[in-house]
Amino acid sequence: MDSREKRQYFDEITWHLLNDEKPSLYINSLSEKDVFKEYPFYMLVLLKKTEQSAKYHPEGNVWNHTMMVVDEAARVRDKSEDAAAFMWAALLHDIGKPPTTRMRKGRITSYDHDKEGEKLCVEFLKELTGEKEFITKVSALVRYHMHMLYILKDLPFADKAGLINGKVSPDELALLCRCDRLGRTGADESQVEEEYHKFLDRLHNMTRQNPIKQ
Repeated sequence: MDSREKRQYFDEITWHLLNDEKPSLYINSLSEKDVFKEYPFYMLVLLKKTEQSAKYHPEGNVWNHTMMVVDEAARVRDKSEDAAAFMWAALLHDIGKPPTTRMRKGRITSYDHDKEGEKLCVEFLKELTGEKEFITKVSALVRYHMHMLYILKDLPFADKAGLINGKVSPDELALLCRCDRLGRTGADESQVEEEYHKFLDRLHNMTRQNPIKQ
């Protein structure tokens, strides 16, 4: 597949992400075609082969979860500052899980899939578009998409300096985290909504107390 064809698929996927009520229907259909055997699209096929903990993801593998997150994101994309970057982040947010998923002491884990995902996101998108600012926005959202959990539970994995220094938009990140939490079977919408607002408040408070240096 040459660069022109890759760009055509990028534009086509973007159109569906921005316009479909449920983009998962188109993406699921596309995933059955030969294009998903080509680089970089086969990186998404690996999501279908990557299992998750049934405790946290009763919907099944990473692909199932991702499709649910994409549809949740479509419901709120009109609230986004950059809908295209936001929707692509929803699609790619767990792209780091296939290479990081392991069975440890009887538990399925995917430690550092957010960090690995940032790298793979850049690699994936560079094959499809030369829009550097777009790639930076999407990959930053992927990098920080676990931070609702990290911040609210005061976990040591949080990169507070990165958040404070403006590596990602607080509003965009909180919105993506909300979709990630809702994109699973049996999600408690009222609880997620409460967590979303708490996280957003924490992000804004962190930024106000530590203003970005110009």
